[in-house]
Amino acid sequence: MKTALIFALALIPTFGVAQDYRIGDLMIAHPVARETAATAIAGAGYMTVTNTGETDDVLLEVRADFPRVMMHDTETIDDIATMIHLETLAIPAGETVTFAPGGKHVMFMGLKGDPFEEGETVPATLVFENAGKIAIEFNVEKMTQGYSH
Repeated sequence: MKTALIFALALIPTFGVAQDYRIGDLMIAHPVARETAATAIAGAGYMTVTNTGETDDVLLEVRADFPRVMMHDTETIDDIATMIHLETLAIPAGETVTFAPGGKHVMFMGLKGDPFEEGETVPATLVFENAGKIAIEFNVEKMTQGYSH
């Protein structure tokens, strides 16, 4: 009975569900981008990166087919949020780094009238110092909690 249930669940389509990825000791979980307004010039991407190994790694860049792709962190001082450009991002051994609204995020800039729409994917490549390159897809999901990045 359990085997039949597991098999049946495996057959359920997973459209719109973010996929997890692995390269070396790194796990990239739930890469998502939020839908954008039709007039948006940029969109944001989020994920978690867990280093299960014993050696630190560094996310050197995120590549995608946009005029500019950058990693940012959000710093809030006196209720004013400012985006800080991150040249690289350390992924310490045994730790998880989270990209989330109001914190670290990937900015895809130059949408040029082609907004992110729920159900689409945004192909990208993560480039790590030690683990190397991995192609991933950010699944575009409906914006929640009022966040735009």
